[in-house]
Amino acid sequence: MTLPTPPCSDAVSERSTWSADLASVDATTQLARAFAALAQSGLCVLLNGPVGAGKSFFARSVIQTLMAKNGAIEDVPSPTFTLVQTYDLGVLDVWHADLYRLGSSDELIELGLDQAFEAAMCLIEWPDRLGDMRPDAATCVTLTPHPTDYDRRHVEITGPCDLITRLEQAMETSAT
Repeated sequence: MTLPTPPCSDAVSERSTWSADLASVDATTQLARAFAALAQSGLCVLLNGPVGAGKSFFARSVIQTLMAKNGAIEDVPSPTFTLVQTYDLGVLDVWHADLYRLGSSDELIELGLDQAFEAAMCLIEWPDRLGDMRPDAATCVTLTPHPTDYDRRHVEITGPCDLITRLEQAMETSAT
């Protein structure tokens, strides 16, 4: 079930929230594909949720969708041990970061993540580790797993009104 999005004003700083119950792995994949349609440099997506919520699965599905658009098929490993995996997709670079093992936010600069926030699309797992480096305009995706059904989850996405509106349109398009 998708909840209605509150109306947005024309102010650039306005944010909105979209949420849904995802009944299956396929529904999560559909959301990731719709989200991939919004991909652009400077889009920072903060993926929140406990271990097993589907953060890596969501990020992997977004990346694989973008790769397929460029005619590429490649394994998309979790960056749990490397901290960051980067993908050059022609006109778009995508950075997938898993900050769970990050020692301090100083390491973010060593990784180049601060520069990637502007130059690439960033998918960041465990964004609480960003500290003061958390981009103000970031889009937050919170995944909450169902307590008894591993394939089900609730998602809440908060971001700029225009992004939420485009996401809703992409979801409607992918449902038809």
